[in-house]
Amino acid sequence: MKNIILIGMPGAGKSTVGVILAKALGRTFIDTDIMIQENAGRLLQEIIDTEGPAAFLKTEEETVLSLSCRNSVIATGGSVVFSRKAMESLKKEGVVVYLKISFEEMTKRLRNITTRGIVLFKGESLSDMYHERVTLYEKYADITVDCSKGDFEDIVEKVIGELDRTDRE
Repeated sequence: MKNIILIGMPGAGKSTVGVILAKALGRTFIDTDIMIQENAGRLLQEIIDTEGPAAFLKTEEETVLSLSCRNSVIATGGSVVFSRKAMESLKKEGVVVYLKISFEEMTKRLRNITTRGIVLFKGESLSDMYHERVTLYEKYADITVDCSKGDFEDIVEKVIGELDRTDRE
């Protein structure tokens, strides 16, 4: 069975939706951000602060390329879409679901921006990051689910509905 890969902005709910979705479908849950932290023995923000965004993106790409799984729900970091290699690998192994939120919703959800581990390049604003990434998420998505409204259970139902609809096509 193919993997379900969740992509989207920081704060979109990839990790939370991923856990609930994996339980609902009887699949394994993998969070690539947690894998990076476990492998490095440090928080994401520490890696970004000490090694820089480019080094973090390389680590993220290596982590994704090292995945070897089937029948899993994979929550990726918001910056994974910067790696063409990582995204091609993920798409080959599963269906990519873009959990879409508005810029306003993202800023409302991001209370811990300085410690969360968000890749921002020097001089880049949250708005710049948002608009640059939206194009990439849309490029790689097989399915897009709007997550700006409703609770996580509602979002999981939407994702399952879209997956079922796509399977029938």
